[in-house]
Amino acid sequence: MATDPAEPRVAVEPKGTRDWLRDSVEAGGGILVEPAEAEALVWTAPGLDEGETVDDATSLGELLAAHPSVGWVQLPWAGVELYRAAGLLDDQRVWTCGKGIYGPPVAEHALTLTLAGLRNLKRLATARSWRADAGVSLMGGGVTIFGGGGIARSLVSLLAPFDCRIQVVRRHDTPLAGTHLTMPFEQRYQALAGVDAVVLALPLTPETEGLIGDIELELMEPHAWLVNVARGRHVVVDDLVKALRDDAIGGAALDVTDPEPLPPGHPLWDLPNCLITSHVANTEDMAIPLLSQRVSANVARFAAGQPLLGRVDPELGY
Repeated sequence: MATDPAEPRVAVEPKGTRDWLRDSVEAGGGILVEPAEAEALVWTAPGLDEGETVDDATSLGELLAAHPSVGWVQLPWAGVELYRAAGLLDDQRVWTCGKGIYGPPVAEHALTLTLAGLRNLKRLATARSWRADAGVSLMGGGVTIFGGGGIARSLVSLLAPFDCRIQVVRRHDTPLAGTHLTMPFEQRYQALAGVDAVVLALPLTPETEGLIGDIELELMEPHAWLVNVARGRHVVVDDLVKALRDDAIGGAALDVTDPEPLPPGHPLWDLPNCLITSHVANTEDMAIPLLSQRVSANVARFAAGQPLLGRVDPELGY
């Protein structure tokens, strides 16, 4: 049966993974087809916390090589480093991802980790006897956020009631609403001292891998907490372990680690000033409505010839 030319032909692959996205394609006005007939592809590979491997990028590359008619690819998550490393991101197609949509739940988790860290909840909650006073209040404190995207914007909003002085470090110095100071990446060292928490909420690129090492940890305040809701490879883990053992900083609250998953017996598990959650800042249940809305909106925009949301810059890698 002939279809309206304005109805995009969209494949959802691999089959059997997040089939609810098929409903999202149809809700946006798309027609579900096999890859051989598709002009657009919604890729539904597992997230990094669910065992995503290089094989996922390889499978996507093989599918695209076999079906060059696909002109737009929608990736499921905000992080696209796996596909960049595989050499898939190019100018031959339009690439979009989930950046921007997961900001609220991830920022909520970042705030949770920040408060738990500054209040020494791991030590206090695991104590088996009454403990002495401990903890730092976030009210009127200082927070540095690395990253200026959706997570950072959401976190800035959540921090408003705490009356914090907020600094943002990003690729450029364009001011971020609600913050006191925005610095370009070249000035990042200045943003580490004098704050109570340093939050990592930025993409993983060759420039940001190993962003936090011994030099950066030495610049942080002795009571300050490092909070990472981005990618584990932003942090040099051996340097972090040493800093935590030496009480060089207050502690680290990590939703992501390197390696990931963090193996049993790793030193980070047992450090009293290290709080770890297993990459749960954005869960599947949280993602379903957010990613569904993004896919539906982008299918409708694709049909109308409008700019797509969450566009990936192949040169920047995010």
